[in-house]
Amino acid sequence: MCLKLGRAPKMSSTEDEDEEDRQATTDDELNENLRSDKLPIVYRPEYGVRFCGLQRLHPFDAAKGGNIYRLLKAGNLIGSDADVHKPREISIDELLDVHTKRYIESLKWSVNVAKIAEIPPLVFVPNYFVQRNYLRPMRYQTFGSILAAKCALAGSSGTGWAINLGGGFHHCSADSGGGFCPYADITLTVRMLQASGRGIERIMIVDLDAHQGNGYARDLMNDSGVFIMDMYNYRIYPRDHEAKLAIKRAVELKPHVGDKEYLEKLRSNLTRSFDEFRPNFLIYNAGTDVLKGDPLGILDITSEGVIERDEIVFEMARERAVPLVMLLSGGYLRSSARVIADSILNLNAKGLLPVVK
Repeated sequence: MCLKLGRAPKMSSTEDEDEEDRQATTDDELNENLRSDKLPIVYRPEYGVRFCGLQRLHPFDAAKGGNIYRLLKAGNLIGSDADVHKPREISIDELLDVHTKRYIESLKWSVNVAKIAEIPPLVFVPNYFVQRNYLRPMRYQTFGSILAAKCALAGSSGTGWAINLGGGFHHCSADSGGGFCPYADITLTVRMLQASGRGIERIMIVDLDAHQGNGYARDLMNDSGVFIMDMYNYRIYPRDHEAKLAIKRAVELKPHVGDKEYLEKLRSNLTRSFDEFRPNFLIYNAGTDVLKGDPLGILDITSEGVIERDEIVFEMARERAVPLVMLLSGGYLRSSARVIADSILNLNAKGLLPVVK
């Protein structure tokens, strides 16, 4: 499959859709936007889910990306809004490169979206508002993952990296959503990389969200060009035994694992995964629901542990000259935005974000 990134989005336009969205529709224009004077950080304010307060019924921090963005500006990593890459909204045609038509059509019914978002009252909300205030922000984040991967590819050898301040919808597959994940941005990103013409033949997915990444695993079950290392609490959602067959290195954790055991297992298993597969691109799903106190992850990793975790992943990729894209995935504490921002600032301070001055 080839992502049709040269097509204009075939969606109903909205009054607040800006000129940038209407213009950034061809591959040439997209590539021109991958400018070296911009940070390989991808974000726009439309990432935020706003739903008259209903989003508060799910523990997910719907404003996490915006909170991280403000903290990175306060930390002087981002100087102005012009310093970052702004994704457009992914089109239905592009989604259909991976998703089934049946699934996309199912999102026109609020009852189906309510199950995916895990917000039961959405059943009673007109689908127009569901599309505008939940699914549309997720479509921006989905294209953000694709754009971030393009940014990482555009980096010089050994320094290619990018961070999408959203995305990582690892419970969504081609024909099914769930766990607050409505679009399969990881599968879409894999397919874009494979069709990029850049010789990306060995893609490794390192999923360190507290939950098993079952969506993309189902999609990529028989793809020998993809290696999945998934480190998760095996006693919580989704416990998808069929999807587990796609995981090349499963690191199953018991509830309340702490920093020492967690980081030791990460170092040893990540080293073995790199040595076994020798990837030429890494998709890092960096969920912060591993933090102690997270109501859904049920692990006991400290903020310092998360910062060291991210440093380990970036350092190993840098040592092996493997381009890397980082997606934020889950994280259900309000404090997770601060932890993520501190981690990114630490990566920069340690010289692991080499193009940042």
